[in-house]
Amino acid sequence: MDCKDAERKIPFFLSDDLDGRGLAEFVEHIEDCPECMEELSIQFLVAEGMEQLEQGNNFNLQEALTAKLENADYRIRINRALRHILLILETAVAAAIIAAVIIVSA
Repeated sequence: MDCKDAERKIPFFLSDDLDGRGLAEFVEHIEDCPECMEELSIQFLVAEGMEQLEQGNNFNLQEALTAKLENADYRIRINRALRHILLILETAVAAAIIAAVIIVSA
């Protein structure tokens, strides 16, 4: 993912509309690109910070953004684990079908 792609996806990230591979690619790029991380921080401040300030809530931008990124990392790990489980189940089903065909053919 390049910077232009990452910057276009920031609003989708902020509204939790990224998932799967798109989310993983976005977070990986953001973590490795200081310029895009800065842009994410700015957009996060505008989107979330202004709302919090209007409500009179205390707001720590860095903590809130870190929590959002940690949540994204958690969702990525869960997604990967589920994909691995699905692959294992598909393999087991395929093996069971092959075994059944062999038994029936014998």
